[in-house]
Amino acid sequence: MSNDTYDVVVIGGGPSGATAAADLAARDYKVALMDRDGRIKPCGGAVPPRMIQDYDIPDEQIVARIRTARMVSPTKRHVDIPIDNGYVGMVDREHFDEFLRVRAGDAGATRITGTFTNITRDNAGTHVHYRHKESGETRTLTTRMVIGADGARSNVAKAEIKGASKIPYVIAYHEIIEAPTTTTENYDPTRCDVIYDGAISPDFYGWVFPHGKSASVGMGTCIDGVDLKKATADLRASAGLTDCKTIRREGAPIPLKPLDRWDNGSDVILTGDAAGVVAPSSGEGIYYAMACGTAVALATARRLRTNLPVDLKLARKMFMGEHGQVFRVLGAMQDAYYKSDMRRERFVSLCHDVDVQTLTFEAYMNKRLVKARPMAHLKIGIKNLAHLTGIVSETRV
Repeated sequence: MSNDTYDVVVIGGGPSGATAAADLAARDYKVALMDRDGRIKPCGGAVPPRMIQDYDIPDEQIVARIRTARMVSPTKRHVDIPIDNGYVGMVDREHFDEFLRVRAGDAGATRITGTFTNITRDNAGTHVHYRHKESGETRTLTTRMVIGADGARSNVAKAEIKGASKIPYVIAYHEIIEAPTTTTENYDPTRCDVIYDGAISPDFYGWVFPHGKSASVGMGTCIDGVDLKKATADLRASAGLTDCKTIRREGAPIPLKPLDRWDNGSDVILTGDAAGVVAPSSGEGIYYAMACGTAVALATARRLRTNLPVDLKLARKMFMGEHGQVFRVLGAMQDAYYKSDMRRERFVSLCHDVDVQTLTFEAYMNKRLVKARPMAHLKIGIKNLAHLTGIVSETRV
């Protein structure tokens, strides 16, 4: 058994795990941050200004600033939504995640490169076993607490949290390509395109997200048998990006619903994708992963101080207290509009509405539902019902 002993071992070094590790290390806890080398999650890379401000993200990590969002319907109609008084920042996960891991290390966390295998317990404590990357040998860390930040279909969650294996998820696939050097009708380096088309994704959406000198082109689906690579090739063709050089290809599951329970009532808690905190409908996960990491770090620190396992439940309570309503609204939107091309057509039509545009992006920028305009919410509710029932069938509202 190794003599490496920690207060907390964080398994997974994505945005959530790295954030939790940095927060706990800054509180003078002895933290190990374990991550597999070279793993890059498929991700459009969009981050809101609130995240950039809250987590002090430097300008060099923002590879593009998006000023317009284009929603494309199954019949190729589109609506361009200006992002007034702000922007959507874009990060490249290959560099952004490593930036966060370095920051955790600078805060005092010990970085370990390896693959988690299992957890055991005895009178000496909780032991995390992992396969060391360079030596290939099995090593062990002894700890008071374990944070599982190892993504959707988390091995920590499967082993330690009841019901975690039943979480619903989308399989996402994207290709990072060299971006065109000129702006065209189908590609603009300051515009994100979101494609709601059953030919690309029968139950989710496709995307073209600029990353400065590169771009992310991809899609997601819950349906078995969909050819993700062909769908992405078709998407590239429709955007005039077929001849662009492919830099890398990545695929991974993305959870669609927060787990009902994040902890094992003792010494393990989940965060980020492992806890299921990806926004329904949009699939946005980076901000929520980092916010979850903060909440989990706070609950873990309290658990270490008080030695009361019940304190771990504070993480989910804090996170869902702030973001649960947004998740419920977005979940209802996905259930309502993603079931067929007819409904997706109506959804894009609804996006022409100025009230929808304004409230959507105000909520995106600030990460909370906007309550200051009740009449706008009422108008949107009426229009939403009209579109779903087919009372409104034209392409503009």
